[in-house]
Amino acid sequence: MLRPPLYLTPPSTEPIRAEMRAGRLGAIITPAQGNRIPAEGMVGIDNGVFTGKYPGRKKFLEWLRQLRDKFDVEKRCLFVAAPDVVGNAYETELLARPMLEEIRKLGFPAGLVAQDHMELSAWDPWDEADCLFVGGSTAWKLSPAAANICRVASSLWKHIHVGRVNSLFRYRHAAHLMDADSVDGTYLTKAPDKNLPKVLSWRKKVFTSSAFFGHRLLTSDPWDGGYVLVPPREATQLDLFDALS
Repeated sequence: MLRPPLYLTPPSTEPIRAEMRAGRLGAIITPAQGNRIPAEGMVGIDNGVFTGKYPGRKKFLEWLRQLRDKFDVEKRCLFVAAPDVVGNAYETELLARPMLEEIRKLGFPAGLVAQDHMELSAWDPWDEADCLFVGGSTAWKLSPAAANICRVASSLWKHIHVGRVNSLFRYRHAAHLMDADSVDGTYLTKAPDKNLPKVLSWRKKVFTSSAFFGHRLLTSDPWDGGYVLVPPREATQLDLFDALS
């Protein structure tokens, strides 16, 4: 059943925090972020890799231990994103697999960040991850391959989260084609008072004027390069198997 994904944003202003208390927005937290966890509402925890502020394995786990005592993780935490490598599913797998287990040991739901060429990996991650966090290049994020992985994860009752959602177009794409439960973006970090009503309106607009027509889906959005199905030679499944064996 189609439903509006919960939009996660830093809890930067009182009007935004009020919407979080009401359940119309959720918070997203990173290790480098100065915002405290709001008193109420759902929370997603990112690792800071995309902005170049991942503190490393040891410090990240210690930060999670401290965070664990500050809110009801079982009721309010949507995911903790394991470390990833932007645009590379194979290197992400090497980093994420041991960390997914560590995150779960701390009592948090573990999120696997999906990256380019994940559809070619032989790894079946669904017993090890509680959430699929869709990252990757813009081209891959909007590709049928990414949408198909989301549908598989959704059919297994995994939480689906999509990053870098900063327009109604992306919000509809995440809702209709990726079965997203939540999304996040930086749209409210700039002019939050002006943009807050717009983001809240997306929840209603996702059900209207939302038809997608084939190639128009791909030509209506900024494009950062065509998605190449074949991965680079230095990151093949055989290489990955050798590294893990």
